[in-house]
Amino acid sequence: MHPAACIRRGEFAGCIARPDWNPNGGVARKYRETVSQFHFDPATYAELMRTEVPLYETLQETVAGETEGVAATSLLDLGSGTGETLARVLARVLARNPTLHAVGVDENVGMLEVARQRLAGLDVEFRVADLLDPLPAGPFDLVTSALAIHHLDGAGKATLFGRVAEVLRPGGRFVLGDVVVPDDAAAAVNPLCDDYDKPSTVAEQVGWLSALGLVPRVVWQGDDLAVLTADRPA
Repeated sequence: MHPAACIRRGEFAGCIARPDWNPNGGVARKYRETVSQFHFDPATYAELMRTEVPLYETLQETVAGETEGVAATSLLDLGSGTGETLARVLARVLARNPTLHAVGVDENVGMLEVARQRLAGLDVEFRVADLLDPLPAGPFDLVTSALAIHHLDGAGKATLFGRVAEVLRPGGRFVLGDVVVPDDAAAAVNPLCDDYDKPSTVAEQVGWLSALGLVPRVVWQGDDLAVLTADRPA
């Protein structure tokens, strides 16, 4: 989701991007990095999200709230950006376990630098990586992600979910908050780029998670946003 570069769906769904950007097929890393750096401005990202995504705060707070009840000493956050989700999750988890170690992953260097400054002094390791890259080895008690995984197509999501399942310890939980394809087209209110944002339905994602032996649950839905959890059986 890129509010700074997209026009709201229903008016003219378009995306400002390099003419040589090709989102399909064997995408070269340099193009992924170029588009990522172009779309995301760390200085304005948070304000734009709150302005353009009506239920942004609800989604973020719901993701953080669903980390409750898991005895966590290790956490992986995917698509960390400026650390918005990670900060909220850490505020809850560190209250239960001050020895928690967290790893934040994002492809945008500038966004991660903001996150580093924001979470300075905490045991957080940041890594520059794409969601298509191998995940840190783990195991992790919690894996979280907000408004990032919808950039992958269906096959990419299913593959990433498989890699999440591999690094999630038995008894661990995956919490996902993201844009989805709603059952009612009128509920699609958030600005997306046709060629870069590739949301899937809730049912599709529940199916991919279930097929991996995880136990998914739809926690919340609002407009074309949803929060899901997926527990790995102990």
